[in-house]
Amino acid sequence: MTVILLRHGVSTSNTARTLAGRSPGVELTDRGREQAQTVAQRLAGLPIEHIVHSPLARCAATIAPLAQKLGVRAEPDDRLLEVDYGEWTGRRLADLVEEPLWKVVQGHASGAVFPGGEGLAQVQFRAVSAVRAIDTELRTRHDRDVLWVACTHGDVIKSLLADAFGIHLDGFQRIMVEPASMSVVRYTPAAPLVWRVNDTGTDLSALAAAPRSEQRAGPVPGGEVGSAPEADNGNNADRPVAGSERKQ
Repeated sequence: MTVILLRHGVSTSNTARTLAGRSPGVELTDRGREQAQTVAQRLAGLPIEHIVHSPLARCAATIAPLAQKLGVRAEPDDRLLEVDYGEWTGRRLADLVEEPLWKVVQGHASGAVFPGGEGLAQVQFRAVSAVRAIDTELRTRHDRDVLWVACTHGDVIKSLLADAFGIHLDGFQRIMVEPASMSVVRYTPAAPLVWRVNDTGTDLSALAAAPRSEQRAGPVPGGEVGSAPEADNGNNADRPVAGSERKQ
């Protein structure tokens, strides 16, 4: 099963340089709405069969154009909600930098618990549990590979990628996830394979090539040859593809 982890587009909180968290009334900016349309154009040609999203307005608005183009119902899922930042919610980032907890968030994320909110370790647990549960459900329902989309928030996606990479949560701040970027993880019986990270512009057509077999030899020693799965060779169909960290 392959999931496209989509971060919402630029929001009014992003431009105001505040920590939105779960604040009501945070919408996409004009730029964010443009990004949502671009996402729909980029993904419309792929065989996406399932869409889930954080219930917050900025995620619902980001995924709506794609859902409409594909004719696939976008399902809200509370497990993909933004971090509950508690007392930090709505505050200016410039002020939060001065808080002692800021350094903990940057260097020891697994120990960071937001006052009145949740800890980042809790966030990772609920997000990974959600994605793996959905993945299992789709595998059981279809008995074949399914390409699906989860639209959520930056820290949530970074925690999912840290798990997929097999790195400690304390290193998740080293992962870049920009607004409207896509990161792609293929969950196999052996281990997750990260296909894309923070992708804001490359061709995603390779994701349309469904693997023919669930048997996987794993990544090639020394690095993969080529940049996409080869549809005419079942042994190569599951190779991970190089990622992109292109800036907007």
